[in-house]
Amino acid sequence: MGPELIVPPIFTPIPPAIHPRHAEVDVQTAAWAETFRIGSEELRGKLVTQDIGTFSARILPEGREEVVSLLADFVLWLFGVDDGHCEEGELGHRPGDLAGMLHCLLRVAQNPEASMLENDPLAAGLRDLRIRVDRYGTAGQAARWIDALREYFFSVVWEASHRRAGTVPDLNDYTLMRLYDGATSVVLPMLEMGYGYELQPHEREKTAVRAATEMASFIITWDNDIFSYHKEARSTGYWLNALRVLERENGLTPDEALDLAISQRDRVMLLFMRLKDHLSEQGSPQLRQYLDSLACFIRGAQDWGITSVRYTTPDDPANIPSVFRDTPTDDSSEPLDIPCVSWWWDLVPDSAVLQRTV
Repeated sequence: MGPELIVPPIFTPIPPAIHPRHAEVDVQTAAWAETFRIGSEELRGKLVTQDIGTFSARILPEGREEVVSLLADFVLWLFGVDDGHCEEGELGHRPGDLAGMLHCLLRVAQNPEASMLENDPLAAGLRDLRIRVDRYGTAGQAARWIDALREYFFSVVWEASHRRAGTVPDLNDYTLMRLYDGATSVVLPMLEMGYGYELQPHEREKTAVRAATEMASFIITWDNDIFSYHKEARSTGYWLNALRVLERENGLTPDEALDLAISQRDRVMLLFMRLKDHLSEQGSPQLRQYLDSLACFIRGAQDWGITSVRYTTPDDPANIPSVFRDTPTDDSSEPLDIPCVSWWWDLVPDSAVLQRTV
């Protein structure tokens, strides 16, 4: 049994939203999981109760229903990979073998017609996802989705190397790894698909826009680590979490690590909102929609995190909040002492900081 932790209400300035067809999407995703037999029967039985369709509906509250459904199926598929192979499966302790399997899956995503893994349910599900990505997205969006899958696969192999060795990375390495192994980047092309536009490269690849995207990933994954600590700390095997990293790196108690993690995510949340406002003032309508979707992704993950049985664990109830707070615990505009992300603070003009704090 891990330590008992009481998570206080988390700061969010983003209003909630949900697609009106969320219940139907949830039913469709459960059916999709059964059709393709994603994961073991036991794992699938858990996944279909975790409101993954509702999570997708919160990310794309006004998006095309077909893409909301695609995103929900994809998120469930990702859990089939992560829970089934990486965290709970044997391959999660064999990074070389895991890399080989994921490389085959990547080839299926690149070329669904390839005669590979033909009897593998995850490959079959991935083929279906790729067909639908092509149907609702552009060639460029499909290519970015595959590139993001490669980033995600690479990061979970990195994590598997720590799992095999039983080691905990330092905070900087963990932060960088978490930007990708949280699978947030693979969702990004679907934010565009959901609203039927394609963000142009001169905006998407702008350093400040990329930073805003990474900030959203940081907030989502830090929040996830906070909400999932109860579940993960009670697992019998190896587990890795921002709070555990902070405990180890700084010699903190779990309660102290929780306070520090909340402080870190609050500071990044304030920075994200300032940068979002700044970029929206000068950006195209498509960029404004993309930034709004990042905000919906953050809030959708928060709402899902405090309501899904994946984290509330009703058989062993987690002490996580049922509401949010509207003020941060830490409103400092100083950069976090994490080298891989501290450069974010250089991108927000002083005027944007002042405008948000007066």
